[in-house]
Amino acid sequence: MIKKNNKLNQWLWKWHFIAGIISLPFIILLAVTGGIYLFKDKYEAPKQAHIKTVKAEGQAISYQKQWELAKKAMKKQPNAMVISTEANQATAFVSGRFSHKNSAYVNPYKGEVSGYVSPKDSNMHTVRKLHGELLLGKFGTKIVELIASWLFVLIITGVYVFWPSKEQGLKAFFTIRFKAGKRILFRDLHTVLGFWISMLLLIVLAGGMPWTDVFGSNFKTLQKVTNSGFPRTWDARGIQSKIGNAAISLDDMVALAKSMNLKGEVSIGLPKGNTGIYSIYNTTFDLGAQKRFHFDQYSGKQLINHNWEDVGILMRGRMWVMAFHQGQFGLWNWLLMLFVALLLMFVAVSALISYLKRKPKGKWGTPKVPAKFKVGYGVVFLIILLGIVFPLFGISVICIGTIEYLRRTKYNMN
Repeated sequence: MIKKNNKLNQWLWKWHFIAGIISLPFIILLAVTGGIYLFKDKYEAPKQAHIKTVKAEGQAISYQKQWELAKKAMKKQPNAMVISTEANQATAFVSGRFSHKNSAYVNPYKGEVSGYVSPKDSNMHTVRKLHGELLLGKFGTKIVELIASWLFVLIITGVYVFWPSKEQGLKAFFTIRFKAGKRILFRDLHTVLGFWISMLLLIVLAGGMPWTDVFGSNFKTLQKVTNSGFPRTWDARGIQSKIGNAAISLDDMVALAKSMNLKGEVSIGLPKGNTGIYSIYNTTFDLGAQKRFHFDQYSGKQLINHNWEDVGILMRGRMWVMAFHQGQFGLWNWLLMLFVALLLMFVAVSALISYLKRKPKGKWGTPKVPAKFKVGYGVVFLIILLGIVFPLFGISVICIGTIEYLRRTKYNMN
């Protein structure tokens, strides 16, 4: 047990309370939408089955001919093809990335496009936009980033305020008082359950921060400065083919890719223009098994290859927490993220109920702080550090401090 400073405890409790009241509706929304988005693949699979699944009958046309069909059918030229693993799967040709990704599926037996899939056509795209930007574009993204930044503060202050005294002992970490009234019950549900998921929440929050505007762009800059991101040639930037007589066929590249026995989903990067190259790469959330190979499109000579060990440490950490955030490391990870989403929602609602049960009529019920209390250098340093790491949090603290100063000045003048 640690010996707590009672005045500091009250001060942290005050800011935990204020931050919680402001961010509570957003926390509940993020928990609900995050939980729903975990079901994306299960929701979309039956809706897209008529496009992605074909009847295996007759002789399949070559991958080269399928590529020609996809080029004619798509508005933007495909930059990759996903190698099918089953005979009844349509061949996916992909253009663009992330939310701008579009896929055309070619039935190799009928020699026709069976349909198109775009993330923007799914209801889950709306859920993701609500989760990431509140359907408010760049402005909404910054609100979500601000709330996420304050969530770090909420967790840190919450752990300190909750931490039991020597008199309470270890049993306080597990004690929920079911017979002490509803206010105490919901207070205990909030504090005890919140404490036990606090470390998980910090990891989940870390996994969401790379998608943010301000922190995310700063993190990318840090990766660039420290040379700890993807190698420059990971996505074949700066690599060109030496123009020859005739390009090798896509079928030859597929045969080569299959012989490599790469783990996960295997794709062929398609050459753009006369100097473009072929690439073979796999997508798997066994991150250490990811590999990239780049080839001259005329000679088929391997120009360069990369393993996961070639990726910088900051990018490796970033990719891990982002994949964990999305529950992509298998069933255990998916169930854990669903559990976190449900428990976060419950912890937030229990805090609200506990507050409403104790709130004085006509007042906010903000915890009081001793007038003579001064924050120590350690706390000031921590606030400054958090303000640097999370700039929107830092700006909000400056705004709150300015308003507080002006309010006190006006009160003293009166």
